Amino acid sequence: MATTHERLTLAHSPCPNDTFVFHAWTHGLLPGAPETDVTLADIDITNSVAEEASLDVLKVSYGVLPYILDDYALLPTGGALGRGCGPLVLLKEPGAPADLSGARVAVPSTRSTAYLLFRLWAAHAVPDGVGEIVVLPFHDIMPSVRDGRVDAGLVIHEARFTYQRYGLHCLADMGEEWEKRTGLPIPLGAIVARRALGERRIAEVTEAIRSSVRFAWDAPDASRDYVTEHAQEMAPAVIGQHIDLYVNSFTAGLGEEGYAAVTELLERAAGEGLLPPVTQGALRL
Repeated sequence: MATTHERLTLAHSPCPNDTFVFHAWTHGLLPGAPETDVTLADIDITNSVAEEASLDVLKVSYGVLPYILDDYALLPTGGALGRGCGPLVLLKEPGAPADLSGARVAVPSTRSTAYLLFRLWAAHAVPDGVGEIVVLPFHDIMPSVRDGRVDAGLVIHEARFTYQRYGLHCLADMGEEWEKRTGLPIPLGAIVARRALGERRIAEVTEAIRSSVRFAWDAPDASRDYVTEHAQEMAPAVIGQHIDLYVNSFTAGLGEEGYAAVTELLERAAGEGLLPPVTQGALRL
């Protein structure tokens, strides 16, 4: 893997799927891959940083793509799409969609794919409209619902395995709703590279990420300590479930079905006035 020598700046979340995927690259286990300076940050932070165009490579929500495609190219590998892995809407007590009318709802980011899926669902399921949207770090959302600081919470990642521990109830699975309507996988997190790097450097980044994914699958124990260190006190079984769910064939390569899912999400969101439209072909390298 021949490459130039300038170090790249990279930011992704501390979630197990990202630390698992990027470990081999960021720890120098891929001979010839570009060297990196890594920042770990929650998705709402990386979404904001992407709009500043200050870092070379980032993990962002697909929902932020229309705002950054002038500066960043979507890479075909390393991201998070899948089936049965969508965000959940949680309540303190069992309820119905009508209970969200005028409700105070906590979300991890208003530029997240989770939020887009929620808004697309709520446009039909909650015709009277939800109330106030409150942005919270995702690890604060379930405690806030449990303690009554918000009426409902939109949760992502490993929360789908742990929400029962907080005594919460799932009102709706945004992934199930998306798959029912479209038959497509759920686009969650994208990997983007700054266009100013140039075609050759972007190709090197793409190959490094693809190789890092393969390394992670071939030698899962190599990243175990690193993943656990940043997993926010998750139990080993939950870490394993998280990785198995979010690191899949779409992580290795988007493929035509992956690109179709991303296009569908952005077009539906634009149709509801949630995002600006994306020009045809803008998603391809």
